[in-house]
Amino acid sequence: MSEHPPTAPEPVAPEQPGIVVRRARTSDVPRIKELIDEYAGRILLEKNLVTLYEAVQEFWVAEFDGAVVGCGALHVLWADLGEVRTVAVSRAHNGRGIGHHLVSQLMRVARDLQLSRVFVLTFETSFFGRHGFVEIDGTPVTAEVYAEMCRSYDAGVAEFLDLSYVKPNTLGNTRMLAVLEGA
Repeated sequence: MSEHPPTAPEPVAPEQPGIVVRRARTSDVPRIKELIDEYAGRILLEKNLVTLYEAVQEFWVAEFDGAVVGCGALHVLWADLGEVRTVAVSRAHNGRGIGHHLVSQLMRVARDLQLSRVFVLTFETSFFGRHGFVEIDGTPVTAEVYAEMCRSYDAGVAEFLDLSYVKPNTLGNTRMLAVLEGA
């Protein structure tokens, strides 16, 4: 990639009493699936339980008054590159800053992992733009890294690489990238 997007700021989610963001536990997986299923087929890809259990260590959840009302994951794609995935907030809790709290936490984790860039494939460009993501064209990795990543069995990696067999999953989505400060 010849041009780098501007550096992503450290966004501060609005203070919202009662919201707690924490690492997901295996006991959260059925609720994570319910949250994803609210959007499956329209905004998010459907995920089966086994896939969610396999990836539970990547997930964070947001609780409001003790109930899990949102989720999101950070998946490491390469040494310097991660992907924010599967951000979902219960429709009953939309507009309360829960998604912003989740994405802010995922970006903190990316910084802790010393990732310098974070990718997202999304319909919600304004939302992610507020977290420093900008639209990109193409795949922001070298040819050598691209070839290595083609060996992955992960469908999300195939979507990142924009491989033809996942095109039906990505139609209408926008590819966005954030560059992290100090990473």
